[in-house]
Amino acid sequence: MSLAFLFPGQGSQAVGMGAELAEAFAAAREVFQEVDDALGQKLSRLMREGPEGDLTLTENAQPALMAVSLAVVRTLEREFGVPIEKAAFVAGHSLGEYSALAATGAISLADTARLLKLRGQAMQRAVPVGEGAMASLIGPKTDVALAEAAAAAGSEVGICVVANDNNQGNVVISGAKAAVDRAIEKAKELGARAIPLNVSAPFHCPLMQPAADEMAEALARTTIVAPRAPLVANVTARPTLDPEEIRRLLVEQVTGRVRWRESMDWLATTGGVSRFAEAGSGKVLSGMAKRIAPDAEATPLNTPADLEAFASSLK
Repeated sequence: MSLAFLFPGQGSQAVGMGAELAEAFAAAREVFQEVDDALGQKLSRLMREGPEGDLTLTENAQPALMAVSLAVVRTLEREFGVPIEKAAFVAGHSLGEYSALAATGAISLADTARLLKLRGQAMQRAVPVGEGAMASLIGPKTDVALAEAAAAAGSEVGICVVANDNNQGNVVISGAKAAVDRAIEKAKELGARAIPLNVSAPFHCPLMQPAADEMAEALARTTIVAPRAPLVANVTARPTLDPEEIRRLLVEQVTGRVRWRESMDWLATTGGVSRFAEAGSGKVLSGMAKRIAPDAEATPLNTPADLEAFASSLK
């Protein structure tokens, strides 16, 4: 049974995430301490105690979610003898791509924490609050073609693009607020439901170019080595082991589309993956996996009991 580890993105954060792991396992506590030290910030306390408003800030949510994912991976390896190489592939949703790279040793944990802190800050700086927007288009009629038609209507008044192709029935658009508002109207005409997202910036659209430029500079100074398992990248929906390609794709990812549906479809068909394990907070990606690849098994790994059961199932 071929396995892929999945790493969640922003929106999966919750106060208390990782607390059970830290209480149960020294390996998890070590990860949280390393991230705190790298950032010079008591991020682990914020994760454990809140307040939720501070945890939800992009510059905190991104490294915090990565920390929980890495706590899961390191605990599996050190406490249960399940190395990351058990996976045929890894993939992460948006910021989760950084978690995947840290988990496979392509980027150090400390560097990943600092990169994600900067990524969150750079994204916030790129567009003043209130000038950008994102919306989720949902419903049985919703697909990429419908979302692109809605975005095209929005583009008549400003930048508007498809940001996240999550799965059939769930596509996210992003751009200037007036343009997204126009796209929402068009999407409703085409038969989709549209839900404005409570986000601080319009991620994965051309308005994020200043943030992409900042990340290009930071990534140029970052050591990246070949990951211990192939990464299926957001931008291409194809696997790579090449450090320089990874560096380039991480920059492109800031403004580019998250091709999650295509990535999961590739994993389940060409990649031959029949089991997905979501390492980190929440179970959003597990749900998407079951919708995209209904014959595959999808397991969220959040708690000590989850990890124990998962490790036992591999024996």
